[in-house]
Amino acid sequence: MSVAVRVPTILRTYTKGESDVTVEVPDGATLADVLGALDAAYPGIGARVLDDTGQIRRFVNVYVNEDDVRFASGLQTPTPSGAKISVIPAVAGG
Repeated sequence: MSVAVRVPTILRTYTKGESDVTVEVPDGATLADVLGALDAAYPGIGARVLDDTGQIRRFVNVYVNEDDVRFASGLQTPTPSGAKISVIPAVAGG
């Protein structure tokens, strides 16, 4: 099945400038599966989304459709066919 991933500007060097990419994952895939497929297709991007323990980095927000995965099931959030994943780095400053 196909899942669309929206890539933020800062990570587009990994996707050759593409802002939206599609990855193929098996039926019943989770966000972890999608991120694994994303890193396989675009090596290095996974290390920018996940930390050394394999968890979503503290200052990276990930949404499946419109739902923040931190308030869902995290990396185990289901990603049905046609789901739209958004990776959004947190912005801070003053």
